[in-house]
Amino acid sequence: MSSSPDTVAREVARRRTFAIISHPDAGKSTMTEALALHARMISEAGAIHGKAGRKSTVSDWMEMEKARGISVSSTALQFNYEGNVINLVDTPGHADFSEDTYRVLTAVDAAVMLIDAAKGLEPQTLKLFQVCRHRGVPVITVINKWDRPGRSPLELIDEISERIGLTPTPLFFPVGIAGDFRGVLDRRTGEYVRFTRTAGGATIAPEEFLDAEHAAQREGSDWEAAVEESDLLSEMGQDHDEELFLAGETSPMIFASAALNFGVRQLLEALVELAPPPTGREGIDHHEREVTDPFSAVVFKVQAGMDSSHRDRLAYMRIVSGEFERGMVVTHAQTGKPFTTKYAQAVFGRDRSTVDTAYPGDVVGLVNAMALAPGDTLYTDELVQYPPIPSFAPEHFAVLRAESAGKYKQFRKAMDQLDSEGVVQVLRNEVRGDASPVLAAVGPMQFEVVTARMKTEFGVETSVQNLPYGLARRTDAESADELGRQRGVEVFTRTDGAILALVSDKWRLQYIEKEHPKLTLEPLVAAAD
Repeated sequence: MSSSPDTVAREVARRRTFAIISHPDAGKSTMTEALALHARMISEAGAIHGKAGRKSTVSDWMEMEKARGISVSSTALQFNYEGNVINLVDTPGHADFSEDTYRVLTAVDAAVMLIDAAKGLEPQTLKLFQVCRHRGVPVITVINKWDRPGRSPLELIDEISERIGLTPTPLFFPVGIAGDFRGVLDRRTGEYVRFTRTAGGATIAPEEFLDAEHAAQREGSDWEAAVEESDLLSEMGQDHDEELFLAGETSPMIFASAALNFGVRQLLEALVELAPPPTGREGIDHHEREVTDPFSAVVFKVQAGMDSSHRDRLAYMRIVSGEFERGMVVTHAQTGKPFTTKYAQAVFGRDRSTVDTAYPGDVVGLVNAMALAPGDTLYTDELVQYPPIPSFAPEHFAVLRAESAGKYKQFRKAMDQLDSEGVVQVLRNEVRGDASPVLAAVGPMQFEVVTARMKTEFGVETSVQNLPYGLARRTDAESADELGRQRGVEVFTRTDGAILALVSDKWRLQYIEKEHPKLTLEPLVAAAD
């Protein structure tokens, strides 16, 4: 029997659902493990992966991830911290998978923007921050790797303010320059939190709390410098204001070292105290489903091949309203058909556990969800359908072929599965035929994922041939014939029925638009627009 609205409201109030966004190599997977360590989910953190003899982080499970030391698939981790339920949705760490990260950002209520202390704002971070701004997702900023040489705190703060118009409001200010991380000044209490290193950063770093007088005696000029710069920020109005944070105008900031587990507790407490709990969501009919209304959820990612011994398919759903109970029969809004939720799991990397109940903000994996795709809605009671998740405009195109004609049946099955997961967009036309579909992707590494999964999950060796196209435009049946006759253009139909014209470059596109102004050539809407 479902819980009362009051029970659901209480559960919602103690939940925080967030994602970590960053440029590659900013330390996102290491921070994920550090958070799990502080929540006592693991007893020892794995060292940064990708180096001989060291462990890969627990959130990365694909062979490509372990070999390259990057995350290319998203995972979800739930843990309890001081009576609160934290849902951390990990995201791919490479720019080629920004579309997958965007889908994750539709499922969270806050984001942690992780910035390398030496490198500052980088392109992928900027792009993902713009997505957060577009969606109204408030951002907490973490300056990571403060244990290594880097830039000054005020320089980093100024860069963020000037380049993205987000005003940092440090909650904690570092004592000691980058590369000599002693501890942090708690700007709200004036207290000094001093960190002690542990062997390899594998366990939680002990903390010592000192008042200002004893901090000055212990750290001398380093403490004085931290206090002076903190006071300067206060004079400039850069103290935390919850209303401005939730409005997306300011960002609480923390200085940390995920590798040493410095500043991790401070981040967890900031999430609990400042990040917003889950809220209702508006359907395509503009009617808002409140969190205490009957059950509804949005599928934001579909992933297969996570368990090599079982070729299952997992759909991640973010619960929007009501209580979820394993085994309940829900309705799939896109088809109107019933869907049974008997196999519901929490998944982090390869680790799985059965989920019996869940509430708004929680992420649940539905096993063998063959009918579900990213953007789909599930609900009970009154019909609701949430807006679809937009796709990024692809910039890379390639033909995929099976090396053996005898594997054609497996090839087709694999393509259908990867297409429905949203790993790549699949384009076809009569000239190339089904045996040579064209893959459209945001980044070329997506093609590597396709060929790797074709081999490991379906036993199909494939080859990729890049095509000389640089952009795609949506067109229609009336324009398709003429476009097909143009040099540097090829017309395809996407799986969802959309007709796309692939064009060699922007100059060829400009020429066609000038010579044939009546042809339909519409930009594909990028998710961050």
